[in-house]
Amino acid sequence: MHPRVPEADEAHSVRAALRSPRRLRTEVLAGLVVALALVPEAISFSILAGVDPRVGLFSSFVMAVSLAFLGGRPAMISAATGAVALVVAPVVRDHGLSYLLATVVLGGVVQVALGLLGVARLMRFIPRSVMVGFVNALAILVFVAQLPHLIGVPWAVYPLLAVGIGVIALLPRLTTVVPAPLVAIVLLTTVTVVAGLAVPRVRDQGALPDSLPSFLLPDVPYTVETLRIIAPYAVAMALVGLLESLMTAKLVDDITDTHSDKTREAWGQGAANVLSGLFGGMGGCAMIGQTMINVKVSGARTRISTFLAGAFLLALVVGLGDVVGAIPMAALVAVMVMVCVATFDWHSIRPSTLRRMPLSETAVMVVTVAVVVATHNLAYGVVAGVLLATLLFARRVAHLTTVTRVDGSDDDGERVYAVTGALFFASSNDLVHQFDYAGDPERVVIDLSGAHVWDASTVATLDAITTRYAAKGKTAVVTGLDPDSAARFGRLAGTLPR
Repeated sequence: MHPRVPEADEAHSVRAALRSPRRLRTEVLAGLVVALALVPEAISFSILAGVDPRVGLFSSFVMAVSLAFLGGRPAMISAATGAVALVVAPVVRDHGLSYLLATVVLGGVVQVALGLLGVARLMRFIPRSVMVGFVNALAILVFVAQLPHLIGVPWAVYPLLAVGIGVIALLPRLTTVVPAPLVAIVLLTTVTVVAGLAVPRVRDQGALPDSLPSFLLPDVPYTVETLRIIAPYAVAMALVGLLESLMTAKLVDDITDTHSDKTREAWGQGAANVLSGLFGGMGGCAMIGQTMINVKVSGARTRISTFLAGAFLLALVVGLGDVVGAIPMAALVAVMVMVCVATFDWHSIRPSTLRRMPLSETAVMVVTVAVVVATHNLAYGVVAGVLLATLLFARRVAHLTTVTRVDGSDDDGERVYAVTGALFFASSNDLVHQFDYAGDPERVVIDLSGAHVWDASTVATLDAITTRYAAKGKTAVVTGLDPDSAARFGRLAGTLPR
């Protein structure tokens, strides 16, 4: 059984990390690597949303730092993301930056409300095949996002990329004192600067801010009309952000073999988005790529790395903007490519796995991946996967329902039918056709000792069966109901329209 919260595990606590120089070094260096990886991502998502790069960078700083204190999943990285950028882009295009900030604040409020209402508990209804599809789709999307940095670029980019991948893949076999991604970034930046290579660099992605974020209220009319404009986007942002964040938190739970407080993470994401909007940020949610860099590649486990990722990000872009701007994009692409390799669940596509796995499970995974990759929207893919899994499960369970005539039951002038299985709308629809209304004796017993009545559809079907027998002048009685089924049947029988 998992501990109640990850902080209860001494090995993963902030206090334990602060007492251990080796553990603290891991957290600090992980935060630095993540901060470097966040810079081009935040700039790219800002451009995607149609805002100045500083909006995405400030949002990433505020979210990372605030969730280090408010979040329910230690070591998870939240910042400006592409999914949220796609949702809010129309607001910027049609109404401007002020309306975007108002949308982010309202979206955060919605997330806080949903978190307090317990929406995180719905995570238990997401099957493993959807989780696998989610992880594989994320790896594919992160890889595809790197392709623009590899197409139509100077030839020198490719050997730099190869060296970066080689360092990240091979250095951990020699030493893990310093994170391999950090070594790759420093090495490739040094080579690029010393050799004077003309390759794309971070500064080519957009201007870096030269001042700290400041508190401000969105400059919009506080009217019902404004609410009408921003509410649909705020709700969409809240749902997409929560889904991505909770799915990522569950993934980190599995990697670290610890449990996280999903309810706290849900309202924490909301609070962070409110703060992001009030400090001029575009909002965001959990970032799978940066989280994998932090947890899987760098080995971070506490809130220290999350806090430092945000702190280093601001310090780098404001205080060391020229140094950060000189980093070749090839170095960061190499990091992200190796993150994709580490994130993708290669076991799920092995021929041996596919042969053993039920076809329905594989279909759910493939549909989840296909929808996410086609739409670039993780929420759509997860919803499609869950719906398909639900339909396939209902179909499978419906076929397990049987109606059999009990041998020897006709001797007493009555016939007994034994019904077994889960009775719900999918399995009970054909139940009415399983009885011999004309040939049965005057009294019929429908024994549900081996079944369970789950919904009103089944009660209506049982009513229809007894009515058909009554039309033939015969009596049908339902027996063997367990307490839950009996309560449902007693409450609804005879009251449903036919």
